[in-house]
Amino acid sequence: MAVRIQTISFDLGQEINHLKTSSPQVGATVAFVGSVREEGSLGQLTHLEVEHYEGMTEKSMQELETQARNNWSVIDTLIIHRIGRLSVQEDIVCVIVLSEHRRDAFEAAQFLMDSLKSTVPFWKKEIYMDQEKWVEAKISDHEAFLRWDKHK
Repeated sequence: MAVRIQTISFDLGQEINHLKTSSPQVGATVAFVGSVREEGSLGQLTHLEVEHYEGMTEKSMQELETQARNNWSVIDTLIIHRIGRLSVQEDIVCVIVLSEHRRDAFEAAQFLMDSLKSTVPFWKKEIYMDQEKWVEAKISDHEAFLRWDKHK
């Protein structure tokens, strides 16, 4: 299990291959990659700026991985979240889950992503040509997180 916060981009294929090389019992791999959308809450973005609370962010991400391992049959996981300046269409987050069976992989990956969006201290600022705006938490993200309450 690993978490990484980084400014540089990642290669999903390389990340998956690296995880799978030490786990021959893997029968299912689920990966999610989130990218910076062109359209922000106020119109067309020029880029996004992402900040985090160093130390606390990593700890929160590691706690989520522990919860996933405790609730599903997970062989390995990787969560990558980028910080800094990110242009439109750049990848911002990656969640990879390896397990023997697809159900565990799908559910654990969805739990990790829903929880990451709602509980981990990241702050995003949308940058437009003539203004900027901090992104507020979405009710839909919080509702998605709440359905996992029994797995905490």
